[in-house]
Amino acid sequence: MTLVKENSTWNFNKELSMQACPVSFVMNKIGGHWKPIILYQLMSGAKRYSELKRAIPTITEKMLIQHLKQLQADGLVIRTAEPVVPPHVIYQFSPRGESLKPVLNAIAAWGYEQWSSDGI
Repeated sequence: MTLVKENSTWNFNKELSMQACPVSFVMNKIGGHWKPIILYQLMSGAKRYSELKRAIPTITEKMLIQHLKQLQADGLVIRTAEPVVPPHVIYQFSPRGESLKPVLNAIAAWGYEQWSSDGI
């Protein structure tokens, strides 16, 4: 992942957009291709890394790790590691992440409705 300088114009504009528009704020936290899919998989309960990887077979390990770290940094996911061999790491919603469940359910319902009406 390419790092963006903190004082770059792009970063400045992104921050302004997030302050001025709640949709921009949300999309920064859960937007993209993989984050909503990861969050949707966690809606059914805590999962180990390997369970997430099996549930989303098309995601690369790099992308899964990267997005889990971002979701954790944004306070949406809690990572719990038990000091055993092999490592036992569990990912689950934080209280802040739990508040996204109705939003994710609405997105899934809309997607299913559109998917069904397209005859797919």
